[in-house]
Amino acid sequence: MAGNRISLAPGLYFLATPIGTARDITLRALDILASAEVLFAEDTRSLRKLMDIHGIALDGRRVFSYHDHSKPADRARVLEALEAGKSVAYASEAGTPLVADPGYQLARAAIEGGHNVISAPGPSAVLAALTVSGLATDRFFFAGFPPNSTSARQKFLSEMSVIPGTLIFYESPKRVHGLLDDLVQTFGGQRSGVVARELTKKFEEVLRGALTDLVSELQGRNLKGEIVVLVERASGNGDPAEREKDMRRELEKALETMSVKDAASVVSEALNLPRRKVYQAALELSK
Repeated sequence: MAGNRISLAPGLYFLATPIGTARDITLRALDILASAEVLFAEDTRSLRKLMDIHGIALDGRRVFSYHDHSKPADRARVLEALEAGKSVAYASEAGTPLVADPGYQLARAAIEGGHNVISAPGPSAVLAALTVSGLATDRFFFAGFPPNSTSARQKFLSEMSVIPGTLIFYESPKRVHGLLDDLVQTFGGQRSGVVARELTKKFEEVLRGALTDLVSELQGRNLKGEIVVLVERASGNGDPAEREKDMRRELEKALETMSVKDAASVVSEALNLPRRKVYQAALELSK
């Protein structure tokens, strides 16, 4: 169904686009695509295909490219259109712009230039995965893509391990096995996790269970598609006794691969505890 031509105020409109099923786009997003004077996209072919599916004509408009590797001149083209008082629509390839997608620098530049920045919300892999996960939804932390190397990823995860909210990661099929192994190493195998794959698409799959069970279930599988990994929240951060238990548990794990000094540094920073106190506990545990 084609969008309606409507009168848009000048400004930069960030459009959420489907992460799989084309019909997940909102009616408002279709109206904006039909009406914006200038169109930008992370992937111009994907946006044209989406517009074709919904019967929205370009009517002589060009679709300009703007992505992670765009040059300042590309951003300047957007700002020039805004300065000319035009309505500009920007769509990432799938999902919500700026959420692990291009657009942050563009949004900052538009705001600093005094232009209106408008969100047309819609599909988001973060929220879709959280909805079907079965994990707590009242507090969550989106951590984006973890680092590629094992050492950097383990340090990254150590910083996340005590956050009192459901953790959400994006990961590629090639690295998801390594991420799960490191989650077990860093968080402990009994912490609950979820692997959500190809959400809203034909081969959608959601696996739930203890992290060690997920590792076993996916062992040897050659996964494909877009993947979101979720981990249940850390518990007991507010209670001093629980924080003491958390400290000793995290130190025990850290000391398996680190020196006393390094383990104390990592755990004190992760738990926001005095380093001297953590160092003394690490010394005792190492004996």
